[in-house]
Amino acid sequence: MQWGEKERDLQYMKDYQPHNEEAQHLRVLLHGPVGAGKSSFINSVNSVMQGRMTDAALVDSAFGESFTQKYTTYKIQKGNPRTFYPFIFNNIMGLEKDTNKGVRPEDIKLAMKGRVRDGYKFNPISTLSKEDQGYNSCPTVDDKVHVLVCVIPADAVSLLSDEVVGKMRDIRLAASDMGIPQLAILTKIDEACPEVDKSITNVYHSKLLKTKMEEFSSKLGIPLNCIFPMKNYSSEICLEDDTDSLILCALRQMIDFGEDFLNNMDTREDVAQDRPGLQKAVRKRQLKCKTSPAQHRGIKRQKR
Repeated sequence: MQWGEKERDLQYMKDYQPHNEEAQHLRVLLHGPVGAGKSSFINSVNSVMQGRMTDAALVDSAFGESFTQKYTTYKIQKGNPRTFYPFIFNNIMGLEKDTNKGVRPEDIKLAMKGRVRDGYKFNPISTLSKEDQGYNSCPTVDDKVHVLVCVIPADAVSLLSDEVVGKMRDIRLAASDMGIPQLAILTKIDEACPEVDKSITNVYHSKLLKTKMEEFSSKLGIPLNCIFPMKNYSSEICLEDDTDSLILCALRQMIDFGEDFLNNMDTREDVAQDRPGLQKAVRKRQLKCKTSPAQHRGIKRQKR
């Protein structure tokens, strides 16, 4: 971890623009158990990028059940209120142990495919169907998820139930099948480790946190270099450079992984076109959406 590089990383975010012509933004989907800190992470990123404390994503400090109920998209303001960074975050209902509580893994899989419309209220009892108003029958590149991020509290890694781990593992395997890159954020590191609570710069010297990261890696299968220890802003009223650096480090990795995914999308589509079965499916989808890929790209360029 290179401390003191905050301005360099901020400039990197300001200069970023997706190279894929069909993508106006890069979409990051956050998922994890109830109370993991998904909303707090979105607020923390927003605060760092705007240089002041923000609370766009509502947070419930007295959580018992998931406070987030809808599929919600968050944009990060860039300069004036009508300008935004070309990366967005989606927050969802938290995962829970019981079958009929929390978000269903099938809904998260649909969200990764771009099938869930913004504002859809999750139903823990039944999965989103094609007949529901919240179902997107013709997702674009912008609608799909480009990076999947699992959020987990550092002090709760050992307490994760087998049921929740099983759901997260199922979601991870589905993302892998789609080629979606995956990262993990280990939140509340200051609460899990006294040394980090004294100074955030002790984060990569903490044997306790290293053990927590290794334990989580073995449970979910995410490599250690894709797990980022994090402290979200919660009680602070002013920004701190070292905390900002940790947040920006994780954010930069998300953007880099998502950009690679977007750049490789054309290659994956070319391979699909060479397969008779997949080619038939592509033609069927084009007819259903009443738009060819060439027409779709033309519409995108006109919008720009």
